[in-house]
Amino acid sequence: MASEQIQTAVREALSRVQDPEIRRPVTDLGMVKSVDITDDGTVTVGLLLTVSGCPLRDKLRTDIETEVSAVPGVATVIVDFGVMTEQQRRDLQTKLRGSAGPEPVIPFAQPGSRTRVYAVASGKGGVGKSSVTVNLAVALAQQGLDVGVVDADIYGHSVPRMLGVDSPPTQVEDMIMPPQAHAVKVISIGMFTRGNAAVVWRGPMLHRALQQFLSDVYWGELDVLLMDLPPGTGDIAISVAQLVPNAEILVVTTPQQAAAEVAERAGAIAMQTHQRLVGVVENMSWLELPTGERMEIFGSGGGEQVSSALTRLIGAEVPLLGQIPLDTRLRQAGDEGKPLVLSEPDIPAAEALRRVAERLAVRRESLAGKPLGLSPAAR
Repeated sequence: MASEQIQTAVREALSRVQDPEIRRPVTDLGMVKSVDITDDGTVTVGLLLTVSGCPLRDKLRTDIETEVSAVPGVATVIVDFGVMTEQQRRDLQTKLRGSAGPEPVIPFAQPGSRTRVYAVASGKGGVGKSSVTVNLAVALAQQGLDVGVVDADIYGHSVPRMLGVDSPPTQVEDMIMPPQAHAVKVISIGMFTRGNAAVVWRGPMLHRALQQFLSDVYWGELDVLLMDLPPGTGDIAISVAQLVPNAEILVVTTPQQAAAEVAERAGAIAMQTHQRLVGVVENMSWLELPTGERMEIFGSGGGEQVSSALTRLIGAEVPLLGQIPLDTRLRQAGDEGKPLVLSEPDIPAAEALRRVAERLAVRRESLAGKPLGLSPAAR
C-alpha cells in the first residue's frame, strides 16, 4: 500500500478513537497533531492531551494502538503525547460549549433541552436516597441512555464511593470533564476536597457550587441527569428549583410512618417551587426471610401514604413507583463501588430498582411550551 493510502487509512482509523471523557473522536477535537509513517511501516501519532496529567492517557494509547495497528501496511505504532497550548484549549472549549457568555449557561434549563432531570429528595437522612440514586443511574445506563449524576448532597457526599469513581475531574480552561464509572458521568464536591474533610459552607456558596456543577461541567448530550439532594427542604432544594426549574422531584422514603410524614414535607416543596413530582420510591420495604416470609422491620404503608398525601395536595397523581426490599447486599455493593444492579442483578432488590428505572426511562416528554407544527385549517 502506498504511503499516501496508509496515511489516509491511519487517519480514518484515528477517527474511530474517542476521547474517553468527551466521547467524541480525537480527530474532531484537534487532538491529532501529526501522523508520520516510515518505510518500514512504523507509524508515529502525535497526540495532544488537554492537560499534562491526563488520567486516561493509557486508555488513549491502547485505543490508538488497537485501531491503527489493524491498518494494512502498519508494523509498529508509537503514540507521542504532547499537551495543548492555552489557545488550543480555548478553541476546544469553544468547539464543545460555544462562545462564553457573561453568565454561566446551564444547558438543562434551556428551552428545547431533551435531558430529563430528576431531583432525588428525602425528608430525612438514612432512608437510602443515595443508594437508590446510583442504582437508578446505572440501571438507566444499562438501557442505553446517556446518564449523569450530580452529588448535590454537599455536606454528606457519598456518590463517588458508591459508584466506584477513583479518578479526579479534568479541567480544560474553565470547563470540567467529569469522571465516569459504569457508563455514568458523575461530579461531587468530594472530588475537590482533601481526604474526608468536612465542607462548612452557607447558602450562597452552596448555590454557587451547584451552579458550577451544572454549567461548568461538560456533560455532553445527556438523556437523564439525576441530582442526589441533601435531606430536607433547605438551601440546595431551593437552588435546584431556581437553577433547573424543569427538574422533577423523586421522593425516597421508608415504610416507617415518622419517615413518611417527613417525606411528605420534602415532596410538598413542589407546590412552592412549581416543579413536577414524578413519584415516590419506598426503600427498605421488607426483609425476605429464608422461609419466604417477609419481615416488615420498619412497618408498612409509608410509600403509599406519601403517594396518597402528595396526590391530594397537588391534585395530580404522584405514583408509588416501586418498593425496594431491605437487603444487606445493597449496602455492601455501595461500599465496594459496584452498584447492586451490576453486582447482583437477579435478586429482588435489584429487580425492583430496575423496574423503577424502566418507568423513569419510558416516560414521554411533555409537549408543554413546544411548537406542534400545526396551522389553522383554511375556511
